[in-house]
Amino acid sequence: MAFPARTHVTKTFAELVKLLPANEQTKPQVMLVAGGVQEFRNDTDRELIFRQESNFYYLTGCAIPSSFLLAVYQKGTSLEKATLDLFIPKAELADIMWSVPPPSLDEAKDIFDATKIDHPAALQSTIETTLKAFPNALFHTLPKDSPLFPKLPSEYTDFALQSEGAAVTDAYLLSALHHARLTKDAFEIVQIRKANEISSRAHETVMRVLGQAVQGKIKKEAAAGVERPLLPSEWLIQTEAEAEAIFVASCRREGSIHQAYPPIVAASSRASTLHYCCNDKAFAWGPVKPHDHLNKNEVSDFEPQVLLIDAGCEWNNYAADITRTMPVGNGGKFTPEARAIYELVLEMQQKSFEALKPGVHWDLIHQICHHVLVEGFQRLGIFKSPTSPNSGSYNSASSILASGVPAAFFPHGVGHSLGLDVHDVPSTSKPTSNSTVPHHGADDESLYTYLRLRLPLEAGMVVTVEPGIYFSPHLLAGVRGSRHIDEEVLARYEAVGGIRIEDVVHITETGYENLTTVRSDVEWIESVCSGNA
Repeated sequence: MAFPARTHVTKTFAELVKLLPANEQTKPQVMLVAGGVQEFRNDTDRELIFRQESNFYYLTGCAIPSSFLLAVYQKGTSLEKATLDLFIPKAELADIMWSVPPPSLDEAKDIFDATKIDHPAALQSTIETTLKAFPNALFHTLPKDSPLFPKLPSEYTDFALQSEGAAVTDAYLLSALHHARLTKDAFEIVQIRKANEISSRAHETVMRVLGQAVQGKIKKEAAAGVERPLLPSEWLIQTEAEAEAIFVASCRREGSIHQAYPPIVAASSRASTLHYCCNDKAFAWGPVKPHDHLNKNEVSDFEPQVLLIDAGCEWNNYAADITRTMPVGNGGKFTPEARAIYELVLEMQQKSFEALKPGVHWDLIHQICHHVLVEGFQRLGIFKSPTSPNSGSYNSASSILASGVPAAFFPHGVGHSLGLDVHDVPSTSKPTSNSTVPHHGADDESLYTYLRLRLPLEAGMVVTVEPGIYFSPHLLAGVRGSRHIDEEVLARYEAVGGIRIEDVVHITETGYENLTTVRSDVEWIESVCSGNA
């Protein structure tokens, strides 16, 4: 399936025209965009891994550094199917010596969905030809003074400004792109599904390595790790870094080039830090410490704990974003407290799934999670209820929600848009001016502070559903002594640290499709992590 660049350009122009004043909408519209350039580490010649800027890639499907795009559209004319001119760098001998060269122009014609392909040296003359054909054209660029986007050389926009009747603006294109990218077409769903399949297998690989170790099936010869390196079949997972290494290696073996974001691999209490990316600690050990003479370097010596892995790769620059929380120690089984919290988070996610369909506002999905959390905490005794000893109606579920206390345990939003970026199209997902936000009843507004998506769902959206429960000492400090909390019961659960479960879903015309394939039910997780599946 070829990258539908001209379809994406035309969709973006259609969104752009909606944003223009009425007197500008019928004018010829020209899009002029620079791709990313190869960057280097500080003041050295050491290349950093290149990944194309997302907006440029959406419009072109071109991952070649130092490329440019010029596209033309006019509403109500034959140009409603936009033209797309792509400019890719010419291969130079010095470049070929050091790296893989860009394709030739003839090769590029078979790769890219473009009207015309040339080298950047031809861009200025193409602008001149465009201005002759459309002297009153309105040129659109990404924000010109922003460090967030590749810099478009000023000579190109200056040349357009010299033409009488033409104008250049950076006020509309970014917003139009974010609106266009918010809903995905069939090609994009295929890429996101592939990224999720690869990432799902990587999550399962980590779990199965943990399970193999529980069963004592990871063997190594006496010389392993002494006279020769350990082979992958001999690797144990005893640290966060080792779990990350296996996850990333699994993705890379399947052809993924980039991780969509730095993996979060957090064991024990560190799982309460939402974006813990250090991944540099060993698992917590039990009574036998790692350097004691009685230690056999076996997973049976681990203190029971959870391992939270929030990680996903990219496929053709489209992201996956999956979180699984798994048991370590205790024979690959959750402790009773960890299992209770895990099952509650899973219930939060399942209730969210049941409500997903076009037209439902994302705030309401988030609200469902908080209501399930409060009711679950009351069942566990962490939150008091009206029938608790020395309690009353002030400990009703609605009163607890109105207090804002649940935000200390579930501080983040239930999910976000996902696509070419893991937190996709932020300006459209959470617009500054937003008339769609519903009334939340008596709920305290602090419950909704960190939502990254605040829109009604539409068919074609791809979103994450990622409820979590955390026992962060920093967040709990603000609610210590609350009349809604039974501190004695809470103390039994604090060692859990944090649990999050995250899947990627595609909103369809009638509901949703879960693109994440690795399972999350307790029975399966425990059977794999204990080596019994």
